[in-house]
Amino acid sequence: MRPLVRLGLFLVSTAVFAGIFVAALFDLHPLGHADPLSATYGDLVNSLTVPERHITDAVTAVNFDFRGFDTLGEEFIMFASVLGAALLLRKHADESAGPPIDKQQGRQITLASDAVRLLSVALVSPAVLFGIYVVTHGQVTPGGGFQGGVILASAPLLIYVSGEFHSLRRVAPRWLVEAAESIGAGGYVVIGAAGLLSANAFLHNFLPLGRPGDVFSGGSVALIDLTVGLEVAGGFILLLLVFLEEVLVLRDPI
Repeated sequence: MRPLVRLGLFLVSTAVFAGIFVAALFDLHPLGHADPLSATYGDLVNSLTVPERHITDAVTAVNFDFRGFDTLGEEFIMFASVLGAALLLRKHADESAGPPIDKQQGRQITLASDAVRLLSVALVSPAVLFGIYVVTHGQVTPGGGFQGGVILASAPLLIYVSGEFHSLRRVAPRWLVEAAESIGAGGYVVIGAAGLLSANAFLHNFLPLGRPGDVFSGGSVALIDLTVGLEVAGGFILLLLVFLEEVLVLRDPI
C-alpha cells in the first residue's frame, strides 16, 4: 500500500473516531449524576456484594462474580494479543541472532547511571511485595489480579534497568513466563468449570465465603484473582522480553 493511501485511510478513520468521541462527550450525564438504570444497578450491586458474596470491594465482585464470564473474555483478549505480538516478533528459520549491540545499525544502548541502577535494585522487592498484596487483597480493598499483575510485571523491568538484558533473561526465562501466562489463563477456565460441575453453573462459587473483610473471603473469587494476576504478569513480562529482543538483538538473514 502506498504511503499516501495509508495516510488517507488514517486521516479518515481518525476523523470518524474523533467525531464519535466528541458526540459521546456531549451526551454524558453531569458529573455525579447517573442515569436511572445505572443508579439502580449500582444500588443493587452495593446491596448484594457484602451479604451474598462476603466481598467488601464491589468492583471485584462485579468483575469476578456478577459478570465473571465477561471478565474471562477480557482476559483472553489480552492473552490473544500477547500471543499475536510474540508470534509476529519471533525468530524465523531464515534469521540468525547477532550480538545484542550493533553500533553500525544505531543500536548502541547506553547503560543506566549508578544511581538509577541502585534505585532500581532497591525497588524490586517492594514492587514484588506490593504486587502480591494487591493481587491477594482484591476482594477486600480496591485492586485484584489485573492491577496487581501489572505491578508484578514492573519488577523484571526494574531488573533490566538495574543490570542488563542477560540478567532479565536469567531471572525471567521465556519458557517460564510463557508457562505462567498459560497457567493463569487456563486456571480461570478450570475454576469456572469446577463451579459448573459442583452446581451446574459456570463460575458458581464452590468454596466457603469466609468472613467479610477477611483476606480469605469471597470464596472462589480469591482464586480467580490469583490466576488473573499470574496471567497479566506473565503477559506483560512476555511482551517486555519480545520487545527488548527486537531492539537489542540484531537479526540478519542466513
